[in-house]
Amino acid sequence: MRKLPLATALAALLLSTTALAGGDKHHDKTPAADSPQAMLVPQSSTTSGSVSVEGKRIDYQAVAGTLVLHGKGDKENEPTVSMFYTAYFKKGVAAGKRPITFIYNGGPGSATVWLHMGAFGPRRVVTADDSHTPAAPYQLINNDYSLLDASDLVFIDAPGAGFSRLIANDKDPAKRAKQMKDRKKAIYGVDGDGHAFAQFITQFLSKYGRWNSPKYLFGESYGTTRSAVVANDLENEDSVDLNGVILLSQILNFDLSIDGPSHNPGIDLPYELALPTFAATAYYHHKLPSPPADLQSFLKEVEQYATGEYASALMAGATLDPARKQAVAEKLHQYIGLPVAYLLKANLRVSGGMFEHELLAASDDSTGRLDTRFSGPSIDPMGKSSEYDPQSSAISSAYVAAFNNYVRKDLKFGQNQTYRLYADIDHWDMKHHGHDGSLNVMGDLAMAMKTNPDLKVMLNGGYYDLATPFYTAQYEMDHLPIPEALQKNISYHWYPSGHMVYAHVPSLKKLHDNVASFIDSTDNVSR
Repeated sequence: MRKLPLATALAALLLSTTALAGGDKHHDKTPAADSPQAMLVPQSSTTSGSVSVEGKRIDYQAVAGTLVLHGKGDKENEPTVSMFYTAYFKKGVAAGKRPITFIYNGGPGSATVWLHMGAFGPRRVVTADDSHTPAAPYQLINNDYSLLDASDLVFIDAPGAGFSRLIANDKDPAKRAKQMKDRKKAIYGVDGDGHAFAQFITQFLSKYGRWNSPKYLFGESYGTTRSAVVANDLENEDSVDLNGVILLSQILNFDLSIDGPSHNPGIDLPYELALPTFAATAYYHHKLPSPPADLQSFLKEVEQYATGEYASALMAGATLDPARKQAVAEKLHQYIGLPVAYLLKANLRVSGGMFEHELLAASDDSTGRLDTRFSGPSIDPMGKSSEYDPQSSAISSAYVAAFNNYVRKDLKFGQNQTYRLYADIDHWDMKHHGHDGSLNVMGDLAMAMKTNPDLKVMLNGGYYDLATPFYTAQYEMDHLPIPEALQKNISYHWYPSGHMVYAHVPSLKKLHDNVASFIDSTDNVSR
Protein backbone atom coordinates (compact mmCIF):
# COMPACT_ATOMS: atom_id res chain seq x y z
CA MET A 1 0.00 0.00 0.00
CA ARG A 2 2.93 2.39 0.46
CA LYS A 3 5.60 1.25 -2.01
CA LEU A 4 5.78 4.40 -4.14
CA PRO A 5 4.63 7.86 -3.06
CA LEU A 6 2.37 8.66 -6.01
CA ALA A 7 1.07 5.27 -7.07
CA THR A 8 0.65 4.47 -3.41
CA ALA A 9 -1.33 7.59 -2.65
CA LEU A 10 -3.73 6.74 -5.47
CA ALA A 11 -4.12 3.14 -4.37
CA ALA A 12 -4.56 4.16 -0.76
CA LEU A 13 -7.46 6.47 -1.63
CA LEU A 14 -9.56 3.38 -2.32
CA LEU A 15 -11.99 2.93 0.55
CA SER A 16 -11.30 -0.82 0.51
CA THR A 17 -9.37 -3.29 -1.61
CA THR A 18 -11.37 -6.42 -0.90
CA ALA A 19 -15.11 -5.70 -0.72
CA LEU A 20 -16.99 -6.75 -3.85
CA ALA A 21 -20.70 -6.48 -4.38
CA GLY A 22 -22.48 -9.68 -5.31
CA GLY A 23 -24.87 -9.82 -8.26
CA ASP A 24 -27.61 -12.13 -9.43
CA LYS A 25 -26.63 -15.07 -11.65
CA HIS A 26 -27.91 -15.04 -15.23
CA HIS A 27 -29.37 -18.41 -16.21
CA ASP A 28 -31.58 -17.86 -19.29
CA LYS A 29 -30.40 -17.86 -22.92
CA THR A 30 -30.92 -14.15 -23.65
CA PRO A 31 -27.85 -11.89 -23.84
CA ALA A 32 -26.65 -10.76 -20.45
CA ALA A 33 -27.52 -7.17 -19.62
CA ASP A 34 -23.82 -6.35 -19.38
CA SER A 35 -22.79 -8.20 -22.55
CA PRO A 36 -21.00 -6.12 -25.24
CA GLN A 37 -24.08 -6.26 -27.47
CA ALA A 38 -26.45 -5.04 -24.77
CA MET A 39 -24.08 -2.28 -23.66
CA LEU A 40 -24.17 -0.63 -27.08
CA VAL A 41 -27.69 0.61 -26.34
CA PRO A 42 -28.44 2.94 -23.39
CA GLN A 43 -30.51 1.22 -20.70
CA SER A 44 -32.83 2.80 -18.16
CA SER A 45 -35.43 2.12 -15.52
CA THR A 46 -37.73 4.90 -14.30
CA THR A 47 -39.46 4.83 -10.93
CA SER A 48 -41.08 7.34 -8.58
CA GLY A 49 -40.64 7.99 -4.90
CA SER A 50 -40.65 10.55 -2.16
CA VAL A 51 -38.28 11.65 0.60
CA SER A 52 -38.74 13.83 3.66
CA VAL A 53 -35.81 16.27 3.98
CA GLU A 54 -35.70 17.97 7.37
CA GLY A 55 -39.49 17.66 7.58
CA LYS A 56 -40.31 18.70 4.01
CA ARG A 57 -41.70 16.10 1.58
CA ILE A 58 -40.17 15.97 -1.90
CA ASP A 59 -41.66 13.83 -4.68
CA TYR A 60 -39.15 12.71 -7.27
CA GLN A 61 -38.63 10.67 -10.39
CA ALA A 62 -35.63 8.32 -10.31
CA VAL A 63 -33.86 7.09 -13.42
CA ALA A 64 -31.27 4.32 -13.12
CA GLY A 65 -29.56 3.84 -16.44
CA THR A 66 -26.55 4.00 -18.71
CA LEU A 67 -25.18 6.37 -21.32
CA VAL A 68 -22.85 5.14 -24.04
CA LEU A 69 -19.71 7.22 -24.56
CA HIS A 70 -17.75 7.27 -27.81
CA GLY A 71 -14.21 7.96 -28.92
CA LYS A 72 -12.95 11.25 -30.25
CA GLY A 73 -11.80 12.43 -33.67
CA ASP A 74 -11.84 9.66 -36.26
CA LYS A 75 -13.21 7.27 -33.61
CA GLU A 76 -16.25 9.33 -32.66
CA ASN A 77 -18.57 6.56 -33.83
CA GLU A 78 -16.76 3.91 -31.81
CA PRO A 79 -18.47 3.07 -28.46
CA THR A 80 -15.99 3.05 -25.57
CA VAL A 81 -17.82 3.05 -22.24
CA SER A 82 -21.30 2.30 -20.93
CA MET A 83 -21.53 4.55 -17.86
CA PHE A 84 -24.09 3.86 -15.16
CA TYR A 85 -25.88 6.63 -13.28
CA THR A 86 -28.79 7.15 -10.94
CA ALA A 87 -30.57 10.47 -11.40
CA TYR A 88 -33.21 11.99 -9.13
CA PHE A 89 -35.43 14.75 -10.51
CA LYS A 90 -37.80 16.71 -8.29
CA LYS A 91 -41.29 16.59 -9.73
CA GLY A 92 -43.14 19.73 -10.72
CA VAL A 93 -40.16 22.03 -11.30
CA ALA A 94 -39.05 23.42 -14.68
CA ALA A 95 -35.60 22.13 -15.66
CA GLY A 96 -34.15 25.61 -16.22
CA LYS A 97 -35.16 26.65 -12.70
CA ARG A 98 -33.69 23.59 -11.02
CA PRO A 99 -29.98 23.14 -10.20
CA ILE A 100 -28.37 19.81 -11.11
CA THR A 101 -25.41 18.32 -9.26
CA PHE A 102 -23.15 15.58 -10.65
CA ILE A 103 -21.83 13.44 -7.81
CA TYR A 104 -19.06 10.85 -7.71
CA ASN A 105 -16.70 9.11 -5.33
CA GLY A 106 -13.00 8.64 -6.01
CA GLY A 107 -10.74 5.64 -5.94
CA PRO A 108 -9.78 6.12 -8.71
CA GLY A 109 -12.19 3.56 -10.06
CA SER A 110 -14.72 3.53 -7.21
CA ALA A 111 -18.44 3.19 -7.62
CA THR A 112 -20.48 6.02 -6.10
CA VAL A 113 -22.26 3.85 -3.56
CA TRP A 114 -20.77 5.81 -0.65
CA LEU A 115 -22.16 9.27 -1.42
CA HIS A 116 -25.37 7.71 -2.75
CA MET A 117 -26.24 5.57 0.27
CA GLY A 118 -24.45 7.55 2.97
CA ALA A 119 -24.83 11.22 2.11
CA PHE A 120 -27.31 12.61 -0.40
CA GLY A 121 -29.55 9.93 -1.90
CA PRO A 122 -33.18 9.65 -0.71
CA ARG A 123 -32.36 6.53 1.33
CA ARG A 124 -29.50 6.20 3.81
CA VAL A 125 -27.92 3.09 5.30
CA VAL A 126 -27.49 3.18 9.08
CA THR A 127 -23.97 2.47 10.36
CA ALA A 128 -22.31 2.75 13.77
CA ASP A 129 -20.74 6.13 14.46
CA ASP A 130 -17.16 5.15 15.31
CA SER A 131 -17.20 1.36 15.73
CA HIS A 132 -17.80 -1.76 13.63
CA THR A 133 -21.36 -2.00 12.29
CA PRO A 134 -22.90 -5.41 13.16
CA ALA A 135 -23.57 -7.82 10.30
CA ALA A 136 -26.88 -8.01 8.40
CA PRO A 137 -29.69 -7.26 8.49
CA TYR A 138 -28.89 -3.60 7.83
CA GLN A 139 -31.34 -0.74 8.14
CA LEU A 140 -32.15 1.51 5.18
CA ILE A 141 -34.05 4.63 6.23
CA ASN A 142 -35.44 7.88 4.83
CA ASN A 143 -32.53 10.28 4.42
CA ASP A 144 -33.47 13.41 6.33
CA TYR A 145 -30.42 15.12 4.77
CA SER A 146 -30.79 14.20 1.11
CA LEU A 147 -29.67 17.06 -1.14
CA LEU A 148 -32.86 16.77 -3.21
CA ASP A 149 -34.27 19.82 -1.45
CA ALA A 150 -31.60 21.97 -3.11
CA SER A 151 -30.80 20.25 -6.41
CA ASP A 152 -31.55 17.42 -8.78
CA LEU A 153 -28.89 14.75 -8.32
CA VAL A 154 -26.91 12.50 -10.66
CA PHE A 155 -24.76 9.81 -9.03
CA ILE A 156 -22.17 8.51 -11.52
CA ASP A 157 -20.17 5.27 -11.36
CA ALA A 158 -16.63 5.48 -12.75
CA PRO A 159 -15.81 3.46 -15.90
CA GLY A 160 -15.52 -0.21 -14.95
CA ALA A 161 -17.15 0.26 -11.52
CA GLY A 162 -20.74 -0.26 -10.41
CA PHE A 163 -22.70 -1.15 -13.54
CA SER A 164 -20.38 0.95 -15.73
CA ARG A 165 -18.40 -1.10 -18.24
CA LEU A 166 -15.70 -0.58 -20.84
CA ILE A 167 -16.97 -1.70 -24.24
CA ALA A 168 -14.99 -4.11 -26.42
CA ASN A 169 -17.39 -5.52 -29.01
CA ASP A 170 -15.28 -6.90 -31.87
CA LYS A 171 -16.48 -10.38 -32.82
CA ASP A 172 -12.95 -11.72 -33.09
CA PRO A 173 -11.71 -12.75 -29.58
CA ALA A 174 -8.12 -11.66 -30.22
CA LYS A 175 -9.18 -8.28 -31.58
CA ARG A 176 -11.66 -7.88 -28.75
CA ALA A 177 -8.91 -8.50 -26.19
CA LYS A 178 -6.73 -5.86 -27.85
CA GLN A 179 -9.70 -3.52 -27.95
CA MET A 180 -10.20 -3.91 -24.20
CA LYS A 181 -6.49 -3.34 -23.58
CA ASP A 182 -6.67 -0.14 -25.61
CA ARG A 183 -9.79 0.98 -23.71
CA LYS A 184 -8.05 0.54 -20.37
CA LYS A 185 -4.98 2.41 -21.56
CA ALA A 186 -7.08 5.31 -22.86
CA ILE A 187 -9.50 5.63 -19.93
CA TYR A 188 -7.70 4.41 -16.80
CA GLY A 189 -5.66 7.50 -16.14
CA VAL A 190 -5.97 11.07 -14.94
CA ASP A 191 -6.78 12.58 -18.34
CA GLY A 192 -8.80 9.69 -19.78
CA ASP A 193 -10.97 9.48 -16.68
CA GLY A 194 -11.53 13.25 -16.67
CA HIS A 195 -12.50 13.31 -20.34
CA ALA A 196 -14.94 10.41 -19.80
CA PHE A 197 -16.74 12.23 -16.99
CA ALA A 198 -16.84 15.48 -18.94
CA GLN A 199 -18.28 13.65 -21.95
CA PHE A 200 -20.85 11.93 -19.75
CA ILE A 201 -21.96 15.26 -18.30
CA THR A 202 -22.42 17.00 -21.65
CA GLN A 203 -24.25 13.98 -23.03
CA PHE A 204 -26.51 13.91 -19.97
CA LEU A 205 -27.30 17.61 -20.37
CA SER A 206 -28.44 16.94 -23.91
CA LYS A 207 -30.45 13.81 -23.13
CA TYR A 208 -32.42 15.42 -20.32
CA GLY A 209 -32.57 18.99 -21.62
CA ARG A 210 -30.52 20.46 -18.76
CA TRP A 211 -28.16 22.78 -20.62
CA ASN A 212 -29.77 25.84 -19.05
CA SER A 213 -29.83 24.46 -15.50
CA PRO A 214 -27.41 25.72 -12.83
CA LYS A 215 -24.64 23.08 -12.78
CA TYR A 216 -22.47 21.73 -9.96
CA LEU A 217 -19.78 19.10 -9.50
CA PHE A 218 -19.49 17.22 -6.20
CA GLY A 219 -16.46 14.96 -5.81
CA GLU A 220 -15.05 13.11 -2.83
CA SER A 221 -11.41 12.01 -2.32
CA TYR A 222 -9.91 11.26 -5.76
CA GLY A 223 -13.22 12.68 -6.95
CA THR A 224 -11.82 16.09 -5.96
CA THR A 225 -8.79 15.44 -8.17
CA ARG A 226 -11.20 14.49 -10.92
CA SER A 227 -13.32 17.60 -10.31
CA ALA A 228 -10.35 19.87 -10.96
CA VAL A 229 -9.69 18.11 -14.28
CA VAL A 230 -13.37 17.93 -15.29
CA ALA A 231 -14.07 21.56 -14.37
CA ASN A 232 -11.17 22.64 -16.57
CA ASP A 233 -12.28 20.34 -19.42
CA LEU A 234 -15.88 21.55 -19.26
CA GLU A 235 -14.94 25.21 -19.06
CA ASN A 236 -12.23 25.27 -21.69
CA GLU A 237 -13.05 22.42 -24.08
CA ASP A 238 -16.85 22.27 -23.95
CA SER A 239 -17.72 25.92 -23.05
CA VAL A 240 -19.76 24.80 -20.03
CA ASP A 241 -19.66 27.37 -17.24
CA LEU A 242 -20.26 25.74 -13.88
CA ASN A 243 -21.97 27.53 -11.02
CA GLY A 244 -19.98 25.69 -8.39
CA VAL A 245 -17.49 22.96 -7.58
CA ILE A 246 -17.99 21.23 -4.22
CA LEU A 247 -15.00 19.34 -2.85
CA LEU A 248 -15.11 16.80 -0.02
CA SER A 249 -11.89 15.39 1.47
CA GLN A 250 -9.65 17.05 -1.07
CA ILE A 251 -6.36 15.93 -2.63
CA LEU A 252 -4.99 17.95 -5.54
CA ASN A 253 -1.21 17.67 -5.06
CA PHE A 254 -0.05 14.10 -4.42
CA ASP A 255 3.39 15.22 -3.29
CA LEU A 256 1.63 16.35 -0.11
CA SER A 257 0.18 12.93 0.76
CA ILE A 258 1.03 11.63 4.24
CA ASP A 259 0.69 8.02 3.06
CA GLY A 260 4.25 7.57 1.83
CA PRO A 261 6.40 10.65 2.37
CA SER A 262 9.47 8.60 3.33
CA HIS A 263 9.73 7.57 -0.33
CA ASN A 264 10.11 11.23 -1.26
CA PRO A 265 12.98 12.36 1.00
CA GLY A 266 13.65 16.05 1.25
CA ILE A 267 9.96 16.93 0.99
CA ASP A 268 8.80 17.51 4.57
CA LEU A 269 5.53 19.35 3.95
CA PRO A 270 3.39 16.20 4.31
CA TYR A 271 4.60 15.73 7.90
CA GLU A 272 3.90 19.34 8.76
CA LEU A 273 0.45 19.49 7.19
CA ALA A 274 -0.72 16.21 8.78
CA LEU A 275 0.27 17.31 12.28
CA PRO A 276 -3.13 18.92 13.10
CA THR A 277 -4.91 15.67 12.16
CA PHE A 278 -2.52 13.69 14.37
CA ALA A 279 -3.34 16.14 17.17
CA ALA A 280 -7.11 15.87 16.65
CA THR A 281 -6.86 12.08 16.70
CA ALA A 282 -4.81 12.02 19.90
CA TYR A 283 -7.36 14.39 21.43
CA TYR A 284 -10.26 12.12 20.42
CA HIS A 285 -8.62 8.99 21.88
CA HIS A 286 -7.56 10.74 25.11
CA LYS A 287 -3.85 10.26 24.45
CA LEU A 288 -2.69 13.82 25.13
CA PRO A 289 -0.62 14.41 28.28
CA SER A 290 -2.43 17.71 28.91
CA PRO A 291 -5.83 17.63 27.16
CA PRO A 292 -7.03 21.05 25.94
CA ALA A 293 -10.50 22.30 26.73
CA ASP A 294 -11.35 23.23 23.13
CA LEU A 295 -10.45 21.29 19.98
CA GLN A 296 -10.63 24.17 17.49
CA SER A 297 -8.37 26.47 19.54
CA PHE A 298 -5.97 23.59 20.10
CA LEU A 299 -5.78 22.87 16.36
CA LYS A 300 -5.02 26.51 15.57
CA GLU A 301 -2.12 26.33 18.00
CA VAL A 302 -0.85 23.11 16.38
CA GLU A 303 -1.17 24.61 12.89
CA GLN A 304 1.01 27.54 13.91
CA TYR A 305 3.60 25.22 15.41
CA ALA A 306 3.54 22.91 12.37
CA THR A 307 4.34 25.68 9.90
CA GLY A 308 6.65 27.51 12.30
CA GLU A 309 9.01 25.83 14.74
CA TYR A 310 8.36 22.28 13.48
CA ALA A 311 8.84 23.22 9.81
CA SER A 312 12.02 25.08 10.70
CA ALA A 313 13.40 22.06 12.57
CA LEU A 314 12.69 19.68 9.69
CA MET A 315 14.25 22.09 7.22
CA ALA A 316 17.49 21.95 9.22
CA GLY A 317 17.84 18.28 8.37
CA ALA A 318 21.10 16.77 9.61
CA THR A 319 22.25 20.16 10.93
CA LEU A 320 19.52 20.21 13.57
CA ASP A 321 21.05 20.71 16.99
CA PRO A 322 20.48 17.65 19.28
CA ALA A 323 19.11 19.81 22.09
CA ARG A 324 16.65 21.46 19.74
CA LYS A 325 15.67 18.06 18.32
CA GLN A 326 14.93 16.85 21.85
CA ALA A 327 12.82 19.95 22.52
CA VAL A 328 10.82 19.44 19.31
CA ALA A 329 10.20 15.77 20.18
CA GLU A 330 8.93 16.76 23.61
CA LYS A 331 6.63 19.37 22.09
CA LEU A 332 5.33 16.86 19.55
CA HIS A 333 4.62 14.46 22.41
CA GLN A 334 2.41 17.14 23.97
CA TYR A 335 0.59 17.70 20.68
CA ILE A 336 0.17 14.19 19.21
CA GLY A 337 0.67 11.82 22.13
CA LEU A 338 3.42 9.59 20.73
CA PRO A 339 6.37 8.80 23.06
CA VAL A 340 9.39 11.10 22.90
CA ALA A 341 11.72 8.14 22.32
CA TYR A 342 9.63 7.00 19.34
CA LEU A 343 9.59 10.48 17.83
CA LEU A 344 13.38 10.78 18.15
CA LYS A 345 13.89 7.36 16.54
CA ALA A 346 11.54 8.44 13.72
CA ASN A 347 13.71 11.54 13.22
CA LEU A 348 10.65 13.67 14.03
CA ARG A 349 8.93 12.39 10.85
CA VAL A 350 5.83 10.22 11.30
CA SER A 351 3.84 8.97 8.30
CA GLY A 352 0.12 8.33 8.40
CA GLY A 353 0.56 4.57 8.61
CA MET A 354 3.08 4.90 11.43
CA PHE A 355 0.78 7.13 13.45
CA GLU A 356 -2.24 4.86 12.90
CA HIS A 357 -0.20 1.91 14.19
CA GLU A 358 1.48 3.60 17.16
CA LEU A 359 -1.09 5.85 18.86
CA LEU A 360 -3.00 2.93 20.40
CA ALA A 361 -0.09 0.47 20.41
CA ALA A 362 -0.33 -0.05 24.17
CA SER A 363 -3.60 -1.94 23.60
CA ASP A 364 -2.44 -3.57 20.33
CA ASP A 365 -4.95 -1.50 18.38
CA SER A 366 -4.66 0.67 15.27
CA THR A 367 -6.70 3.74 14.41
CA GLY A 368 -8.61 4.12 11.19
CA ARG A 369 -7.10 5.95 8.24
CA LEU A 370 -10.20 7.30 6.54
CA ASP A 371 -11.63 8.12 9.95
CA THR A 372 -9.22 7.99 12.87
CA ARG A 373 -12.07 7.96 15.38
CA PHE A 374 -12.37 4.26 14.52
CA SER A 375 -9.99 1.65 15.88
CA GLY A 376 -9.47 -2.08 15.63
CA PRO A 377 -6.99 -4.83 16.51
CA SER A 378 -3.59 -4.36 14.87
CA ILE A 379 -2.83 -6.97 12.20
CA ASP A 380 0.82 -7.03 13.32
CA PRO A 381 1.46 -5.40 16.71
CA MET A 382 5.20 -5.54 15.97
CA GLY A 383 4.87 -3.87 12.56
CA LYS A 384 5.95 -0.38 11.61
CA SER A 385 2.65 0.82 10.17
CA SER A 386 -1.01 -0.12 10.01
CA GLU A 387 -1.89 -2.83 7.48
CA TYR A 388 -5.62 -2.18 7.14
CA ASP A 389 -8.23 0.46 7.79
CA PRO A 390 -10.61 -0.33 10.68
CA GLN A 391 -13.07 2.31 9.44
CA SER A 392 -13.35 0.79 5.97
CA SER A 393 -13.78 -2.68 7.45
CA ALA A 394 -16.43 -1.33 9.83
CA ILE A 395 -18.92 0.01 7.28
CA SER A 396 -18.24 -1.37 3.77
CA SER A 397 -20.46 -4.44 4.09
CA ALA A 398 -23.44 -2.33 5.11
CA TYR A 399 -23.08 -0.05 2.08
CA VAL A 400 -22.63 -2.96 -0.34
CA ALA A 401 -25.63 -4.91 0.95
CA ALA A 402 -27.88 -1.85 1.13
CA PHE A 403 -27.18 -0.72 -2.41
CA ASN A 404 -27.48 -4.19 -3.96
CA ASN A 405 -30.95 -4.50 -2.45
CA TYR A 406 -31.99 -0.93 -3.17
CA VAL A 407 -30.94 -0.77 -6.84
CA ARG A 408 -32.79 -3.98 -7.69
CA LYS A 409 -35.88 -3.70 -5.50
CA ASP A 410 -36.50 0.07 -5.56
CA LEU A 411 -34.82 1.29 -8.74
CA LYS A 412 -35.66 -1.90 -10.72
CA PHE A 413 -32.22 -2.08 -12.35
CA GLY A 414 -29.41 -4.62 -12.53
CA GLN A 415 -31.29 -7.86 -12.00
CA ASN A 416 -28.86 -9.90 -14.11
CA GLN A 417 -25.73 -7.86 -13.53
CA THR A 418 -22.93 -7.73 -11.00
CA TYR A 419 -22.39 -4.45 -9.20
CA ARG A 420 -18.65 -3.88 -8.93
CA LEU A 421 -17.53 -1.77 -6.01
CA TYR A 422 -14.26 -1.03 -7.83
CA ALA A 423 -13.04 -1.21 -11.40
CA ASP A 424 -10.42 -3.81 -12.25
CA ILE A 425 -7.48 -1.45 -12.79
CA ASP A 426 -4.02 -2.93 -13.36
CA HIS A 427 -2.35 0.42 -14.01
CA TRP A 428 -3.50 3.99 -13.51
CA ASP A 429 -1.75 6.44 -15.82
CA MET A 430 -0.43 9.32 -13.72
CA LYS A 431 0.67 11.34 -16.75
CA HIS A 432 -1.25 14.61 -16.87
CA HIS A 433 -1.26 16.97 -19.85
CA GLY A 434 1.66 14.96 -21.20
CA HIS A 435 3.82 15.42 -18.09
CA ASP A 436 5.21 12.54 -16.04
CA GLY A 437 6.06 12.80 -12.37
CA SER A 438 4.08 14.02 -9.42
CA LEU A 439 0.36 14.45 -10.01
CA ASN A 440 -0.77 17.97 -9.22
CA VAL A 441 -4.08 19.30 -10.55
CA MET A 442 -4.06 22.59 -8.65
CA GLY A 443 -3.37 24.27 -11.99
CA ASP A 444 -6.52 22.74 -13.51
CA LEU A 445 -8.76 24.15 -10.80
CA ALA A 446 -6.97 27.49 -11.03
CA MET A 447 -7.49 27.60 -14.81
CA ALA A 448 -11.20 26.85 -14.41
CA MET A 449 -11.51 29.65 -11.85
CA LYS A 450 -9.58 32.14 -13.98
CA THR A 451 -11.49 31.42 -17.19
CA ASN A 452 -14.78 31.54 -15.27
CA PRO A 453 -14.15 34.18 -12.58
CA ASP A 454 -17.68 33.72 -11.22
CA LEU A 455 -17.02 30.06 -10.40
CA LYS A 456 -17.46 29.36 -6.69
CA VAL A 457 -15.57 26.57 -4.93
CA MET A 458 -16.61 24.97 -1.63
CA LEU A 459 -14.12 22.88 0.36
CA ASN A 460 -15.30 20.42 3.03
CA GLY A 461 -13.18 18.16 5.20
CA GLY A 462 -13.02 16.20 8.43
CA TYR A 463 -10.67 16.75 11.35
CA TYR A 464 -10.15 12.97 11.67
CA ASP A 465 -9.24 12.23 8.04
CA LEU A 466 -5.69 10.87 7.56
CA ALA A 467 -6.26 9.94 3.92
CA THR A 468 -6.60 13.59 2.92
CA PRO A 469 -5.81 15.75 5.97
CA PHE A 470 -7.84 18.94 6.26
CA TYR A 471 -4.87 21.25 6.78
CA THR A 472 -3.25 19.88 3.63
CA ALA A 473 -6.39 20.81 1.69
CA GLN A 474 -6.31 24.28 3.23
CA TYR A 475 -2.66 24.64 2.17
CA GLU A 476 -3.51 23.63 -1.41
CA MET A 477 -6.22 26.26 -1.65
CA ASP A 478 -3.96 28.92 -0.13
CA HIS A 479 -1.40 28.17 -2.85
CA LEU A 480 -3.65 27.99 -5.92
CA PRO A 481 -2.09 30.03 -8.74
CA ILE A 482 -5.00 32.46 -8.96
CA PRO A 483 -5.29 36.23 -8.49
CA GLU A 484 -5.83 37.28 -4.90
CA ALA A 485 -9.29 38.58 -5.80
CA LEU A 486 -10.46 35.05 -6.69
CA GLN A 487 -9.61 33.67 -3.25
CA LYS A 488 -12.92 35.14 -2.07
CA ASN A 489 -14.67 32.60 -4.32
CA ILE A 490 -13.50 29.77 -2.05
CA SER A 491 -15.38 28.82 1.12
CA TYR A 492 -14.33 26.35 3.82
CA HIS A 493 -16.15 24.01 6.21
CA TRP A 494 -14.55 21.55 8.67
CA TYR A 495 -16.37 18.82 10.58
CA PRO A 496 -15.69 16.59 13.63
CA SER A 497 -15.67 13.53 11.38
CA GLY A 498 -13.38 11.70 8.96
CA HIS A 499 -12.88 11.23 5.22
CA MET A 500 -16.53 10.21 4.79
CA VAL A 501 -17.78 13.22 6.74
CA TYR A 502 -21.36 11.97 6.37
CA ALA A 503 -20.67 8.77 8.36
CA HIS A 504 -21.10 10.97 11.45
CA VAL A 505 -24.79 11.95 11.42
CA PRO A 506 -24.43 15.39 13.10
CA SER A 507 -21.75 16.21 10.51
CA LEU A 508 -24.03 14.92 7.72
CA LYS A 509 -26.67 17.44 8.79
CA LYS A 510 -24.13 20.26 8.77
CA LEU A 511 -22.74 19.11 5.43
CA HIS A 512 -26.22 19.07 3.92
CA ASP A 513 -27.10 22.50 5.28
CA ASN A 514 -23.81 24.01 4.13
CA VAL A 515 -24.01 22.54 0.62
CA ALA A 516 -27.69 23.46 0.23
CA SER A 517 -26.88 27.03 1.27
CA PHE A 518 -23.94 27.11 -1.16
CA ILE A 519 -26.16 26.01 -4.05
CA ASP A 520 -28.92 28.44 -3.11
CA SER A 521 -26.44 31.35 -3.04
CA THR A 522 -24.87 30.52 -6.42
CA ASP A 523 -27.65 29.09 -8.63
CA ASN A 524 -28.56 32.51 -10.14
CA VAL A 525 -32.18 31.38 -10.48
CA SER A 526 -33.79 34.38 -8.78
CA ARG A 527 -30.99 36.87 -9.39
